[in-house]
Amino acid sequence: MGHMRASRLLSVLLLLQNRGRMTAEELAAELEVSVRTVYRDIDALSAAGVPVFADRGRGGGYQLLGGYRTRLTGLSEGEAQALALAGLPVAAAELGLGTVLAAAQLKLYAALPEELRSRAAEVAERFYLDVPGWHRGIERLERLADVAEAVWQSRRIRVRYRRWDDSAVERTLDPLGLVLKAGTWYLAARCDGSERTYRVSRIDELTDTGEGFTRPGGFDLAAYWRDWSEQFERRLYPGTALVRLSPLGRALVPVYLGSVGARALERTGTEPDESGWSRVELPVEPGAPALGELLHFGPELHVLEPAELREQVAEAVRKMGALYG
Repeated sequence: MGHMRASRLLSVLLLLQNRGRMTAEELAAELEVSVRTVYRDIDALSAAGVPVFADRGRGGGYQLLGGYRTRLTGLSEGEAQALALAGLPVAAAELGLGTVLAAAQLKLYAALPEELRSRAAEVAERFYLDVPGWHRGIERLERLADVAEAVWQSRRIRVRYRRWDDSAVERTLDPLGLVLKAGTWYLAARCDGSERTYRVSRIDELTDTGEGFTRPGGFDLAAYWRDWSEQFERRLYPGTALVRLSPLGRALVPVYLGSVGARALERTGTEPDESGWSRVELPVEPGAPALGELLHFGPELHVLEPAELREQVAEAVRKMGALYG
């Protein structure tokens, strides 16, 4: 990443910090670049862990998460530049440039004054952005700024929360971090001694209890989120199917079944036989969805078990054969 781009990213950050909310067009005019360049810059900042979000409301535009602005205020431009740069290698890792920049990041990190180093670490501790799915329309949230402030200040909050079945519950939470996953905000919080995940859009009411709390030592937001996501995926895919896969079939597993499929491949895949095919236990949803998922693979996948699923796939293939006869 060139120095020009790094200093432009810093300018985007400082503009948003000082003006609150700006549209892509306003940013482009101010920086004398194209709107498309602004979109790319916003992506790079978000991948670097800067909590910028798109506000789809009247007038639209981009803004920094409430608590983040106040934290950046008071840094000199040079200090802010060092802080902004400390996060950028994360964006590079997404593009496969991780190792090249990891060394540069370490050098830079070592050169940061102590106060800034701890601040950069604080951002990573409290905000985690999973997947740069930025321009897919981000939720409009009433309580996000209040939640973010509580995360920054380590303040205990009381919330009224709507569960998946729309029933409401009252909870007292120690908010530990925010995660933005594909346009949806989640809060990781400690409740009754254990860590749990809450969807921010389902928080209907929030009050500050006036108490602080101590963050649990060694809590790693990114690791917590990975574990939670994995468990969530396992609940989504309660069944497994034993299948044979061609080399192309194996390559298609992460495309059609995502990270949960890729992990199954790693953990249960056998060495390819002389024809290049291998056996794998793939996670599948129950009923009709499983059939649809497996048919995606066409002739690159052969279902062995369970017998019932194997027969359903065979029947679907026979019907398709009759159509094209």
